[in-house]
Amino acid sequence: MSTCSVVSRDLDEPVPGTAPVARTWLLLEQPGPWGAKALTASHLDPSLGRALDAAAKGTGVRVALIRRPGRHADQGAPAERRVYAAHTVPGGVWLHGATIEDPRRLLDLDLAALGRGDHRTFDSVLGGAPHTGDPLALVCTNGKRDRCCALLGRPLAAELAASGADGVWEVTHLGGHRFSPTVLVLPHGYVYGRVQAHVVKEILHGAREGRIVVEGCRGNSAWERPGQAAELALRSAVGEDAAQALTVVRTDGAAPRWEVTLAHPDGRRWRVTVVQGASEPPRPESCGASVLGAPARMEVTAVRALSAPAVLAS
Repeated sequence: MSTCSVVSRDLDEPVPGTAPVARTWLLLEQPGPWGAKALTASHLDPSLGRALDAAAKGTGVRVALIRRPGRHADQGAPAERRVYAAHTVPGGVWLHGATIEDPRRLLDLDLAALGRGDHRTFDSVLGGAPHTGDPLALVCTNGKRDRCCALLGRPLAAELAASGADGVWEVTHLGGHRFSPTVLVLPHGYVYGRVQAHVVKEILHGAREGRIVVEGCRGNSAWERPGQAAELALRSAVGEDAAQALTVVRTDGAAPRWEVTLAHPDGRRWRVTVVQGASEPPRPESCGASVLGAPARMEVTAVRALSAPAVLAS
């Protein structure tokens, strides 16, 4: 039986508008094996995992575990752990890091403030500071969640690390197993699917220069899925690759049709029509799914300039 990623690729399922949604990412280093729900099924204290999961609800913060690529033997709790927080909303993008000994200190963070883009709680509680190294490449590798993430994600993470790329980590869950291997790039928060190592290197090179590669992009996690699809379509329509150039300022409507308004710092605005369709024929949305599904797909049907005379696409 084919894996979910093979079926999705063979059916040419589009990837735009499928990224996880998170204005802010909070990433905690946790070596060793991960279970399907890694916050409570790893060597992290499950009570801490449950508390972090509960504290993050409704804040715009998504908590995930990370580890360096390689073998993951059980070597006990690390003496020190790396922690990152990244805010992904254009105009306020930042990535800060810290090294801690006791992961329970994360419970002292004001997650609502982090979700709003205020990094002061991270810096004051954890001794955090701006990340000065290369962009982070977080490759989903959790085979307990879906075997495609292990079969495709782990070799990708290993190849990137072996090539000397800095900032490469494995991460517990980015959703969209059928788009494996899938990668989150921080600080800007764009997520990619079905990528190979040479493409990720191009993506990271662009991120270092503040540019976004649209090929293979699932969307910016700062936006809901209609906004993700609208932004990527607009980038293609106007040839805009600057990382923080486009902001979703409002989204009108509800499934299955939205009107998404986007703005550029130079004053231009556009309205993008996004229609939700169903992917046919039915296919497995993950390798562990017991029934076939018809996952939603975001289709952009029009891109209209509001402050310029031309219709850019239709």
